[in-house]
Amino acid sequence: MKKFLSLLVAALVTFSASAHEGMWLLTKLKQVNEAEMQKLGFKLTADDIYAINRSGIKDAVVRLGRGFCSGEMVSAEGLFLTNHHCGYDAVQGLSSVENDYLTNGFYAKSRKDEMPAGFNVSFLQRIDDVTAEVMAELNDGMSEDDRSAKIQEVAAKLKDAVGKANGLSADFKVMFEGNEFYLFVYKTYRDVRLVGVPPSAIGKFGGDTDNWMWPRHTGDFCLFRVYTGPDGEPADPSDANIPFKPAHHFPVSVAGVKEGDFAMVMGYPGAPTAS
Repeated sequence: MKKFLSLLVAALVTFSASAHEGMWLLTKLKQVNEAEMQKLGFKLTADDIYAINRSGIKDAVVRLGRGFCSGEMVSAEGLFLTNHHCGYDAVQGLSSVENDYLTNGFYAKSRKDEMPAGFNVSFLQRIDDVTAEVMAELNDGMSEDDRSAKIQEVAAKLKDAVGKANGLSADFKVMFEGNEFYLFVYKTYRDVRLVGVPPSAIGKFGGDTDNWMWPRHTGDFCLFRVYTGPDGEPADPSDANIPFKPAHHFPVSVAGVKEGDFAMVMGYPGAPTAS
């Protein structure tokens, strides 16, 4: 089975000992389940999650690389959190016999001590429904091979039309058994630095069980910072770069949660694989 890479939102709601679970495209939230989510305790709107003309939660969710993990912006100065195992390769690559950051952990004492992570991050700009454009090029007389080739031809043109602005790119996705087609437009930032990671004894305690298993007893996190050029645009790593200023970041609450609270997870649920 192939897993498709796209930005989805999953709502996991514990309510009277039952759980309502699902996974949805951001552009479908208002149409499909905004009202139900609010009834279950969601205090925002679908537009607070995804809107083209204003900032929202989508602007605080980070895609690592081409989608090997997700992260969340937690400050106006470019800091984001992700899982310990998501930063594992970066920390391993920065470690040495003299400085074993995997074993001992690492925390930068100042920004000049932050270290290059070796991967890019992307932010979703918009999701375009391009079903009409694709369907206009298809017909019922096509063979499956011809249909597939035509879809890929149209996809290439649509992606090219997004433009070549700094950091801009697009992914074409076939959804709903080939009945709908979407273009996911991203902006990619190339300067990402490690800020902090706990020792593996904390971050990887108990080994790599599925990170959706509960209860968990690990400090399963890494902290990174995104940098831009002085103009705020994507740039290659440089001492002249400045911390990225996200359009939105998540406030961190230490108030805790209580039974029945609404919970929602948003991110990139798996890179393309085949079996």
